[in-house]
Amino acid sequence: MGSDDLFKKRREDRKQRRHEYKTPRANSFLIVTEGERTEPLYLKGIQKLIIDKIGGMVEVVEAPVIDIHGKGSSTEKLVELTEQIVKEAKIIYQNVWVVFDKDDFEDFDQAINDGISRGYKIAWSNQSFEYWLYLHFYYSDAALHRDDWNEKLDHIFEEYHLGDGSYQKNYEDIYNMVNVNDGVNTAIKNAKRRMASFKNGIDKPSEYDPGTTVYELVQELKTYLDE
Repeated sequence: MGSDDLFKKRREDRKQRRHEYKTPRANSFLIVTEGERTEPLYLKGIQKLIIDKIGGMVEVVEAPVIDIHGKGSSTEKLVELTEQIVKEAKIIYQNVWVVFDKDDFEDFDQAINDGISRGYKIAWSNQSFEYWLYLHFYYSDAALHRDDWNEKLDHIFEEYHLGDGSYQKNYEDIYNMVNVNDGVNTAIKNAKRRMASFKNGIDKPSEYDPGTTVYELVQELKTYLDE
């Protein structure tokens, strides 16, 4: 093989290796949710606002990549699915979030610890995401069943004339609905108040009822809206 051919072969080999490497992407988010309706619809509401705000200003603030997958899976399986998505992704996500509720899953604490050990951030709710939605309007530390939180949201949606006057899991505009009267910032404040006594590594999320760390994810995303 001549020197020119050898040079071309090495150049092609380098090009091939570059294609095999994943590119780290700043300000990128992968959000994998347990629910297939309310959680992804809520988070896609934030995603849309971020895209609408940043638009052509990418030279000042790089628009985050936010991929949201509603998987409808058990908690531990959801972490495994997240791992699969991460491995198959064409980029290296800077922030990987897994969003799930306790509901009746017995692997709740295990899934949280497993996700954290893999470097993921966990936005959990005990008992359900509906508790997080309730905090957009009122504070509560009452340990209620998820059906009770749904019922409370029914009354709120009727009181505030939201949607068709009752809480539904498939409202595409759910983020803006509950953000009435600065609801998102209210929810963050209420969640911080509730979680102030939670001790990481000591308290079990499954026993901290009610509780939610969804505010941590929402805070991170809102930094792009509040700048």
